[in-house]
Amino acid sequence: MTVAVLARRARDVASLVKLSHSVFALPFVLLSLLVATAGHPSAWLLLRIVLAVVAARTAAMAYNRYADRELDGRNPRTAGREIPRGVVAPGAALGLAVASGAVFLGACWLLSPACLLLGVPTLAWLLAYSHVKRFSALCHLWLGTALGLAPVAAWFAADGAFGPRLVAPLVLGAGVAAWVAGFDVLYACQDEAFDRAAGLHSLPVRMGARGALWASRGLHALAALGFLGFGWLAPLGAVYLAGVGLALGLMVWQHALVRPQDLSRIDTAFFTANGWLAVVVFVAGGADLYLFPATR
Repeated sequence: MTVAVLARRARDVASLVKLSHSVFALPFVLLSLLVATAGHPSAWLLLRIVLAVVAARTAAMAYNRYADRELDGRNPRTAGREIPRGVVAPGAALGLAVASGAVFLGACWLLSPACLLLGVPTLAWLLAYSHVKRFSALCHLWLGTALGLAPVAAWFAADGAFGPRLVAPLVLGAGVAAWVAGFDVLYACQDEAFDRAAGLHSLPVRMGARGALWASRGLHALAALGFLGFGWLAPLGAVYLAGVGLALGLMVWQHALVRPQDLSRIDTAFFTANGWLAVVVFVAGGADLYLFPATR
């Protein structure tokens, strides 16, 4: 097998699991870890947590593509994904999910026995998301919770125990969950007609695009409150507050881009606005943490 073939297959696998989308969850994980360790996590702790996050997300995405392979092939929007067009075999995607899940549990074991014990139901929750839309319109909240668990898990890995300090990452996790659920509702508006015809469930199917957009706005308002609440509990100061203000502006912008009758700019709203939002909150929190350590 030539280098060119190997490179192409690696690109196909990276595209399958949307590796670049790690930008949605990883910045919040790192922010939680930095605050939990007062800005001084060990390199070994950081490596284990990043490995766990990337492995868990890869397992969830690979399994999602495997579980949805028939639906993706029937949906004109997703028919070009790697499994329907034959560039990644279904068995390969399932194998990647299993291997990545094992790496995730291995990373949890390296963190602590308690992390391994909690990692098993966490992985089950992540994988189960792929089936929720078959019976519940609350699938968006399921996905949001999956990503919202990540900053809580990072803090717990740093502390090694349950305690009052865990309230702050729980509030951040709730904000992340509402933010992810909100933009997932927006994204699902593209598939309203297909999902209804296929018997799938989502808020756009249940409420129509207009109602779903209002639900998304409400979720994003809750997300802003969660981000603010974390800053108050951490505590973080004016720089972080400014970052949350900018994040709120990005959420408002993405809603301004999308209309019930015009979803043509959904990719800009989904990828650009949300990718930058996570980075902005992380950078603002990190800057506040390192520039004003005496205020904590």
